[in-house]
Amino acid sequence: MGRDTIADLITSIRNADMAKKGTVRIESHNSTDNIIKILLEEGFIDNVRKHLEGKKNFLVLTLRHRRNRKGPDKSSLNLKRISRPGLRIYSNYQKMPRILGGMGIVIVSTSRGIMTDRQSRIEKIGGEILCYVW
Repeated sequence: MGRDTIADLITSIRNADMAKKGTVRIESHNSTDNIIKILLEEGFIDNVRKHLEGKKNFLVLTLRHRRNRKGPDKSSLNLKRISRPGLRIYSNYQKMPRILGGMGIVIVSTSRGIMTDRQSRIEKIGGEILCYVW
């Protein structure tokens, strides 16, 4: 049995956001690096820096917070894992779901790499739906 690194990434970011932490440290993998790059480009996180500890590479993420939110349920960053190792979910570009009418993003793993739903519609390519972010 292998580890689900994408689920670990999503859970770490979600927990740190709910606990109002400023930074999160995540082990670096190819898939997690690509997802974090998308989150940075879309403005869901503020900053990313690489950190070498021993022989392992880690990424330190700086989360974006709203100052006026109150309570644990007023999270500014919502992430939901869709496809998982036990149940893979695929979609073509025409039936790709829209999150909050286009306000959120769907992260998709395609044959051309990991990209957002908007990019997959432009390139007319479908793939595995990894997660929703809004």
